[in-house]
Amino acid sequence: MTAIKHALQRDIFTPNDERLLGIVNVCKAGKKKKNCFLCATVTTERPVQVKVVKVKKSDKGDFYKRQLTWELRDLTEVDAKDASKENPEFDLHFEKVYRWVASSTAEKNSFISCIWKLNQRYLRKKLEFVNVSSQLLEELPKAEESVPSGESQSVAGGDEDVLDEYQELSTREEQDIESMMETCEYAISNAEAFAEKLFKELQVLDGANIQSIMASEKQVNILMQLLDEALAEVDTIEGKLSSYEEMLQSVKEQMDQISQSNRLIQISNTNNSKLLDEIQFLVNYMDLSKGHIRALQEGDLTSPKGIEACINASEALLQCMNVALRPGHEKLMAVTQQQLLFAELRDTFARRLTNHLNNVFVHQGHDQSSTLSQHTADLTLPKHSPLHRDLLRYAKLMEWLKNTHREKYEGLSRTYVDYMSRLYEREIKEFFEVAKIKMAGTSKDPKGKFGLHGSSGKLTGSTSSLNKLTVQGSNSRRSQSSSLLDMGNMSASDLDVADRTKFDKIFEQVLSELEPLCLAEQDFISKFFKLQQHLTVAPPLAQPEMEELDGSMLSKRPPQAEHRHSLSSEKDMVRLMMNKIFHSIETELNSLIALGDKIDSFHSLYMLVKMSHHVWTAENVDPASYLSTTLGNVLVTVKRNFDKCISNQIRQMEEFKIPKKSKVGILPFVTGFEEFAELAETIFRNAERRGDLDKAYVKLIRAVFMNVEKVANESQKTPRDVVMMENFHHIFSTLSRLKISCLDAERREAKHKYTDHLQSYVINSLGQPLEKLNHFFEGVEARVAQGVREEEVSYQLAFNKQELRKVIKEYPGKEVKKGLDNLYKKVDKHLCEEESLLQVVWHSMQDEFIRQYKHFEDLIGRCYPGSGITMEFTIQDMLEYFSSIAQSH
Repeated sequence: MTAIKHALQRDIFTPNDERLLGIVNVCKAGKKKKNCFLCATVTTERPVQVKVVKVKKSDKGDFYKRQLTWELRDLTEVDAKDASKENPEFDLHFEKVYRWVASSTAEKNSFISCIWKLNQRYLRKKLEFVNVSSQLLEELPKAEESVPSGESQSVAGGDEDVLDEYQELSTREEQDIESMMETCEYAISNAEAFAEKLFKELQVLDGANIQSIMASEKQVNILMQLLDEALAEVDTIEGKLSSYEEMLQSVKEQMDQISQSNRLIQISNTNNSKLLDEIQFLVNYMDLSKGHIRALQEGDLTSPKGIEACINASEALLQCMNVALRPGHEKLMAVTQQQLLFAELRDTFARRLTNHLNNVFVHQGHDQSSTLSQHTADLTLPKHSPLHRDLLRYAKLMEWLKNTHREKYEGLSRTYVDYMSRLYEREIKEFFEVAKIKMAGTSKDPKGKFGLHGSSGKLTGSTSSLNKLTVQGSNSRRSQSSSLLDMGNMSASDLDVADRTKFDKIFEQVLSELEPLCLAEQDFISKFFKLQQHLTVAPPLAQPEMEELDGSMLSKRPPQAEHRHSLSSEKDMVRLMMNKIFHSIETELNSLIALGDKIDSFHSLYMLVKMSHHVWTAENVDPASYLSTTLGNVLVTVKRNFDKCISNQIRQMEEFKIPKKSKVGILPFVTGFEEFAELAETIFRNAERRGDLDKAYVKLIRAVFMNVEKVANESQKTPRDVVMMENFHHIFSTLSRLKISCLDAERREAKHKYTDHLQSYVINSLGQPLEKLNHFFEGVEARVAQGVREEEVSYQLAFNKQELRKVIKEYPGKEVKKGLDNLYKKVDKHLCEEESLLQVVWHSMQDEFIRQYKHFEDLIGRCYPGSGITMEFTIQDMLEYFSSIAQSH
């Protein structure tokens, strides 16, 4: 094996700069055995590459060649098959598994050990050794301990080659060896003699080195003497340095004292700067000019310049009072004195401002009340814009008062509310009295039933007395309150449309005057008293809370609650002030609405439309304003009156009684519904509350339908079908003309009822004009139904041709015309003239008579074929009879 190893090294690996470290003779497992060698090699160049090479003997000669080469880093697993028993088989896992059988177990173990050591030395990768004895893998660490550092260790077992035994010669060593070998002319025949010669020369060199060292002892002594002198010089230098250090220490102490002095000076400068800043801060922010002090104490609150000076002075005072003092400032005597001065100026100016504004409120209230008589004749309210314009000059001062003196601010608020509420109460009361006079004058009441006396233009008393007088006398309410029955009994000239239009204008004028008045006052209150009304929308308060304006409403809230609810509380304050000032508006509006409803219940339609429009307008301006809330409450009352009006119409329909001895015709509530619908469509055109009218329409039309049927069932003079036919025809015509979309289903139902009852009346009235002939053919149809063939009916004894001719002779054309003439008179007596349905009914009777005639002719043709039997009159004769009768009447 050693000879083969040297041969492989020489022939294969040395040319490739590789060294062979491990070898095993193997063959592939399970096949025909062809021996080859697996070699573990490393390259001589750095970096070292470790390979496993498969070498095979050539078939053509006695030399070896490489067959396969694997990198050791590609090896993942070595499987020795069995660690306890001797087994020459083993597997190497590269890109695939290679199965081998070694020539002996010792060679296999030696090769696996070599692989282990090469991996540990060069690769240090995770390589799996399966079924390998642990003793075999522990040989490498033991060997490393026994070999000194720098020497190489054996890799393969038997050969014990050292991995690092080869060391390159240096350039000088190569030159020495070459020169030595040149002396021998490269003909070294005896290696031992050559080695002995070299050993002797080495001994000579060692002796020369020792002699040279001994000769240099004198120089060593000189060197030691120099070192001693140097140490002495060092001691001298150290002494000088110590003296220098003592001098510097005194200098250091002096410098420390200077530094301490500088630090104290710096601290003093810093303190002076801070003191100057504090003094400048107090002077700048807590000093009020003499001009401002004079304005606060003696400033003119009537002239624009004086008001402007007071505003500037109050703002400066507020800024001084609100300055954020730094810690310790409040302990300074000057600061305390200045704060006392500010408080005294604040109280003095607040007292002056409060007294002045109280006088302004009183004088303005008296001035406004003196001009009320100018607006009495016209339905207008006095304008308060001059008062608002004058007072808004003090808005900034009110804001200052609100921030500095809450009690006086709230006192001014109460004073303003008290004076203005009395002023507005007088104005609004007189305004509504004029409106009621004009409204009551629209009704037909020449005797003053509504409380008017002559032309004095005054009511006979208060609003309550007016309301009492409106219901005096017999039938006072019913005589003036409209209903569908009243409308049905009136002609177009009787219905006083002009009065209702005038009422509508008066009501619109009232709302149009109130709306700008309330909006202007609310806007003024929010601006003058600095109340933010558009930031938040708070829910309306209950009535008991509104009544507490004079007391707890304006009381000072705790600071935490005021901060938390400031916005909503200001909104509530605006609403409560408006409720107090205009407390009479809602009452007067309800009184006016009640009067209008008593004059004419249909006024509720006008009021519903107008009130809805004004509520919608107010909500668009400010949904939470006093006007929006008040008009919304009044709108509820108007809606109740409207619903009450509709309920009254339905109740009066249900109470309607027909005259027993006269024909019914078109019922009064049917024509009343028509006129109501025409009026409502005119009023509600483009209205916001169209849905309320649609609901009322549905209720009314259902009541009309029900009561028409009720009256038709109770009618004794007029047939039921005539009552139903005429009234539903009128309803259908009305709904078709007005095109009310919500009543489309009722319009179709009315048409259906009209058609059904027309047909029923025609059939019942026409009856059997050819009675005997009709009975005869009923018998014929009965025989056919029993199974007798049609052509065999003539052979029946009771229905033969002689019997048929006998019956036909009883109905000549003259008798038929006479019967039809009597029928026309009867129909004319039943029908009313207003609806003009006589010709329609007569034409329907003509069609029904012709239908019966054709039916009889058809039965004769089918049951008596070829008999030549015909009626005594033709269809043309019948048409002439109907036409001549209609023309003669």
